[in-house]
Amino acid sequence: MAANDKERQTVTESKRILERISRETDPGAKSAVERTVNRTKGHFTAEDADAADPIEIWGTRIGRVLGLLVLIAMFIWLISSITGKS
Repeated sequence: MAANDKERQTVTESKRILERISRETDPGAKSAVERTVNRTKGHFTAEDADAADPIEIWGTRIGRVLGLLVLIAMFIWLISSITGKS
């Protein structure tokens, strides 16, 4: 009886391990980095803007790129002010 119970536990654990490995190595599952890159690309290409209005799409794209440039300029200013270089 004890040997049968131990064998059943071993089989159950083996199935659990194999299912976990299957989930982790599934090619359909995207990594966190890939999801983040796709989300950022969608943000800067204005996928959330109204597709029927090209002016809104281009305005959103331009605004987001300008915002990114301002952010980069602020980081450069911050680093130069901390290091004391002008």
